[in-house]
Amino acid sequence: MLVALLAGALAGAGLAAPPAAGAAGRAAPVAPEAPEARAVAAGVGYRVLDKASPRGTARVHLLSVDLSDARVSVELLYPGAVAARAPLSALADGAGAVAGVNGDFFHLSEAQHPGVPATGAPVGPAVAGGRALKAAVPRGQRFGPALPPGANTRMVLGVDGEGRARLGELALSGEVRGPDGPLALGGLNQYALPVGSVGVFTRDWGSVSRLRATCGTDTDRAAPCSAETYEVRVRGGRVAAVADAPGAGAIPADTQVLVGREAGARWLRALAVGDPVEVRYGLVPVGAAPGVVFRSAVGGYPVLRGGQPLPGMDGVTAAVRSAAGVADEGRRLLLLALDGGPGFRSGLTVVELAGLLRELGASDGVNLDGGGSSTLVARTDGAAAVRVLNHPSGGAERAVPNGIGVFVRP
Repeated sequence: MLVALLAGALAGAGLAAPPAAGAAGRAAPVAPEAPEARAVAAGVGYRVLDKASPRGTARVHLLSVDLSDARVSVELLYPGAVAARAPLSALADGAGAVAGVNGDFFHLSEAQHPGVPATGAPVGPAVAGGRALKAAVPRGQRFGPALPPGANTRMVLGVDGEGRARLGELALSGEVRGPDGPLALGGLNQYALPVGSVGVFTRDWGSVSRLRATCGTDTDRAAPCSAETYEVRVRGGRVAAVADAPGAGAIPADTQVLVGREAGARWLRALAVGDPVEVRYGLVPVGAAPGVVFRSAVGGYPVLRGGQPLPGMDGVTAAVRSAAGVADEGRRLLLLALDGGPGFRSGLTVVELAGLLRELGASDGVNLDGGGSSTLVARTDGAAAVRVLNHPSGGAERAVPNGIGVFVRP
């Protein structure tokens, strides 16, 4: 049963000039547990609900976003690079968002491969402003709870070209073509490449080392790094440089870096400096109606499709979680984060989360990164900056790679 504690008013709000986003976590101002009603913006409502479970009470912080309002839009929040992290409040303020929730699971640690830096890059596909930022890592390389049967790492929650929220699946389509012919691309700005493949890295990746992309296997994240790697730097449509191991550092806008492992490394070794190379890539919706495009998208763990929880999900493990739900045929987006305060840390299972989204009116929904990452922010009471409205379970905001931002034109 849901018990409403707080109803948010729908009132207009302007957009303020953003401060720069920081790279580390910060203790952003956290709202008290039961304050008076707060305004967010026209078309954006906020409320707090209590959800009973066999383990106790979970407190739910909920944003309802009216996408049928022409002033309201949703966009991916990220710190300017795929392999980078920042607190959600900094990402929201830096982009001028009025509200938001944290996004995808990500590559947080690298204990299995000493000396290989963690990238902070997300698991699933990411699209910002209609531009493909990254593709999904292999299933065995993901972080987060075990996927239900039939699901994969390519699942996303996004907004299409008509401004409606939808669940979908985005697959990488692309190739690299050299003097000896084409080879299908296996990755785009990913912290893990499929065994035997070649992936492309662009300026969107950032400056973090690309070495992790050649570690683990398609079924075992902890497997050793590949002993057979190669890197090719392409500039102006020609090979500009080669190296035996993946490198690090920012990639210029006119440059693409190809990283290969095993068979992919051998294919790249056949290229010589000066050879012509053409690289093309894109993210293609799988199983969608013709003409569907994603203007923005973030990776997510599907829990609800067509009003029904997915079969085979974990109904035992409870945690503090974040989620997004699609309601009213995509005209309304629900964004929520559970409270991580001491009185509410019992959390919900993914089965309970799916039921909660359905109770709230969603037909489809995804589980986003949880635990210390679960964060919901919004401008309240006419403020020029967002506030953290739930209590992060770690006591302060965790730096995250991306989030779902809500924007309202004045």
